[in-house]
Amino acid sequence: MDKNNSNELLFMQLVLQNQQLAMMSMGKLKNPVTDKIDRNLEFAKMSIDTLDMIAAKTKGNLSEYEDKFLNEVIKDLKLNYVDEVSKDKKAGESKSEQPSDK
Repeated sequence: MDKNNSNELLFMQLVLQNQQLAMMSMGKLKNPVTDKIDRNLEFAKMSIDTLDMIAAKTKGNLSEYEDKFLNEVIKDLKLNYVDEVSKDKKAGESKSEQPSDK
């Protein structure tokens, strides 16, 4: 395998690792170590921000395929993140609307 193919595979693996971390942190995938859903939106945001930084730092240095792949992953993660944040907001609103037992 030549150096370019090897680097492309390593780049794709890096993107996929961050995608998987973000999806696990949003509660969309089980953590394979604990076999549980571990939800941490702050960590999910960090994984998405990492991919945004990679996109900015590699701009103009990626193949068309790598660039498209990275941007599609980021777009998908951001849509899922917004969905999860809105679920939290709705859950918070419904809790605040319930009468308290005082």
